[in-house]
Amino acid sequence: MTDTPVSPAAGLATPLTFAYWVPNVSGGLVISEIEQRTSWDFDYNRTLARIAEDAGFEYALTQTRYAASYGAASQHEATSFSLALLGATERLKVIAAVHPGMWHPGVLAKYIITADHLSGGRAAVNIVSGWLTQEFTGFGLPWLEHDERYVRTEEFIDALRGLWTQAGYSQEGEYYSIEDFTLSPQPVEVPGRAHPEIFFGGNSTAAQAVAGRTADWYFSNGRTLEDFSDNIAGVLAAAESGQRRAAAAPRFGLNGFVIARDTHAEAVETLREIVGKAHRPAVDGFASAVREAGAATADGKGMWADSSFEDLVQYNDGFKTGLIGTPDEIAERIVEYKKIGVNLFLTGYLHFQEEVEHFGREIIPRVRALEADLARAHGVELQAGLQPAAAIV
Repeated sequence: MTDTPVSPAAGLATPLTFAYWVPNVSGGLVISEIEQRTSWDFDYNRTLARIAEDAGFEYALTQTRYAASYGAASQHEATSFSLALLGATERLKVIAAVHPGMWHPGVLAKYIITADHLSGGRAAVNIVSGWLTQEFTGFGLPWLEHDERYVRTEEFIDALRGLWTQAGYSQEGEYYSIEDFTLSPQPVEVPGRAHPEIFFGGNSTAAQAVAGRTADWYFSNGRTLEDFSDNIAGVLAAAESGQRRAAAAPRFGLNGFVIARDTHAEAVETLREIVGKAHRPAVDGFASAVREAGAATADGKGMWADSSFEDLVQYNDGFKTGLIGTPDEIAERIVEYKKIGVNLFLTGYLHFQEEVEHFGREIIPRVRALEADLARAHGVELQAGLQPAAAIV
C-alpha cells in the first residue's frame, strides 16, 4: 500500500461495506458496444441479488430513471423493483433511489415503512435531487435551479425522518408543509438504526452541505483520492456547523467500476476496449444532458463538471476511482480510500453475476486482511461483526 495519511474520519475498527448497482436499466453500466453479460430483467436481478448477499455484499442500489438517457432504452421503476428484490432475499438491504418533486415525502415514508416491515427492516432510500430536466418538464413538473433543488431535498429528508420517528409530526417549509401527522406503524426497530437509512449524494457545495446536515450516508460519483478527500471535508464541515454529534455524522460511500483480471495489463486492455467501443452518440447525448449539472453552480463543483469523454462512458464516473487491475491491486486501492474516510463502495461491472461472485471470493477477503493489518498498525482491532450503520440523533 502507499503512504496515504490516515484521516481522523477513517473508521479503522469498522469493516468496509460493499454494495452493487442494481442493473434495472437496460444496456448495462457502460455506454459501450462491448459485451455485457448483464440483463435488466427481474429473473436475472433476483439471481444476482442472491449471489451478492452470499458473496458478502450488504447493500444493493436500484437506479431511478423516467426518461431514457445514456443509451438506456428501457428501465424499471426503482421502488417497486427494490421491494421485489427485498422479497427475494434474506439479508441484503436494498436502497431505492427517488426524486423529490416526483414523490411527496409522506407518501414515500409510508411506502418505505411497508417495505421495511415486509423485509424485516432492510429497506433504505437514496435521495436524488435530480439533474435531467426532461424528466420534470416532460411530466409538467416545476424544474428548479440547482441550489433550490437542494433546498427542496433538505425539506424532503427532514420530513421523512420526522414522519419515521415522531408522532404528531409537523413541518412548515417552502416546499413541504405537514401538520400534526402520525404514520402507523412506524418502521421496524433495528438495533443501531433510528429509522430506514437515508443515502444522499452530489458533488456540489450545496449537496455537501445538505448531506452534512441531514443524511445518514453521503454517496458520490467516482472520484480520485484527492478529490474525494475534499468532498469528505466539505460534508464534515457542514455536519459540524449544523451541530450534529460526531457519532451521528454521515458515513461515506463512493462509486467505482470494477475491472478485475488476472493481470494488470488485461484489466487495462478491457478498459481500453470499453472506451474504444463507446457508443459515441449516446455518450455525447449524455454529456449534453449533464453539462448543466456540472456548470449550474457558482463554484463549478457539480457532478460531471470535470468529466472527460472516457469518464462519461461509465455514467457515474466509475473509472475515476481506479478499481482496475488484479484482485491484489484493487484491494489495496480500496483500503487507500478507507484511509481517507470511505466506509462503503458502490460497485459496477460488465458481467454482474459472475463478477460480483468473483469480487466476493477474491477481493473482499484481501480487503479484510489489509483492513486488519491497517487497524493493528494503529493500535486497534478490526471488529468483523461491526456494521457501519449511521443514524442521526
